[in-house]
Amino acid sequence: MDLGKLARHAGEWLRGTGADSDIVISCRIRLARNVPDFPFTARCTAAQKTELAEILSEKVLDADIGEGAEYLPLDNLEEVDCLFLVARHLISKDHAEAEGAHGVAFDIRETTSVMINEEDHLRIQAFRSGFHLEDTWAAIDALDNRISERTEYAFSERLGYLTACPPNIGTGMRASVMLHLPALGMTKQIEQVVQAVQKMGLVVRGLYGEGTQASGSLYQISNQRTLGKSEMEIVENISSTVPTIMTMERKTRRALMDRSRDKLEDKIWRSLGLLRSARVVSSGETLEHLSHLRLGVNLRLVDRLDSATVNQLFILTLPAHLQKIEGRVLEPTQRDVVRANFIRETLGEQ
Repeated sequence: MDLGKLARHAGEWLRGTGADSDIVISCRIRLARNVPDFPFTARCTAAQKTELAEILSEKVLDADIGEGAEYLPLDNLEEVDCLFLVARHLISKDHAEAEGAHGVAFDIRETTSVMINEEDHLRIQAFRSGFHLEDTWAAIDALDNRISERTEYAFSERLGYLTACPPNIGTGMRASVMLHLPALGMTKQIEQVVQAVQKMGLVVRGLYGEGTQASGSLYQISNQRTLGKSEMEIVENISSTVPTIMTMERKTRRALMDRSRDKLEDKIWRSLGLLRSARVVSSGETLEHLSHLRLGVNLRLVDRLDSATVNQLFILTLPAHLQKIEGRVLEPTQRDVVRANFIRETLGEQ
C-alpha cells in the first residue's frame, strides 16, 4: 500500500459536509472485539500474535469493509508512516507503538478501519462526516455482523463482549462526535460545557481521544460507560446531548457577531493573513489560526474558501503528513518552513 497517495487529501471524516457540519466535524464509532481460544493481546506470545494477525486480516477483508480495502502490516512500518496513520485516525497511538504482529485494514475512502492486535484483537471503526451518528452506528453494526459471521467473538451472556480493558466490557462500544467550538472557547464557556457533559455520563477529550488536550478548538464528546447500556442507548444519549452544545455554540457566535464583530473579523482576517504570508509556522500556531479561519468561513466572513479545505489543513499540516508529502524526513525547523509553504500554496499566497 502506497501511503504517499493518501498524503495530499484527507479521509471521510474531514470532508466538511453532512448535517450541522459548521460545528460537527465528524462522527466515529469504535467496537472492541476479541476471539476465544487466544489470550488478550497483552498476554499473547509473539507466535500467537502472528497467528491472530494472519487469521483475522483474512476474515476482515472477506467481510467487505469497503471499496479497495487492503490490510497493512505495521510490524516493520517506519515511524513516520505509523504517525501518519494515527493522524488520520486509522490507528491509535498505542497501536502505532505496539510490538509483534499487528496491522490495520481500511478502505480507500477511509470510512472504515479495523485494527488487529491493538489492546483488543479487533478494534473496528466507522467514520462519517457531519452529524450522522445513527448512520455511523448502522454502518458499523452491519460490518460487525459480517465479521462475526466469519469468526467467533468472546462473549458472555451476563457481561456482554469481553474486552481487555474492564470499562469496555458490555457493548465494547465507544461512540464520539468531533465538534469545533471556537466561540465557546473564546468566551471561556467551554468549561461549563465540559461539566454539563460529564453530568450526562459523557466525557470530553481532545482531537486524538483519551489523554489528549483540545487543539484548534476541536473536542470529542464520547461515552464513558459500556456495561449496562445498549448500543442504541449510547447513541441516543450522545445524539440528544450534542444539539444542546451546538445551540450554545451558535448562540455565542451570534453574540460575538452582534457585540464584537470588528474584533472577531480582525481575529479571523489576521489569521488568514498570517497563514497566507508566513514563511515559518509551527503546528500549534497553525491549528489556532485554522480554527479562526474555519469560524470565519462558516460565519461567511471569509469567501472563496470552504470548510473542507480548512478541515483538511488541520491534518495535512501535521508533521507526519508534511514528511509524506515531501517524501523525506524533516527536522522540526524544516517542517515549520515546509508547513508554511504548503499552507500558502493551498490558501493562495498574498
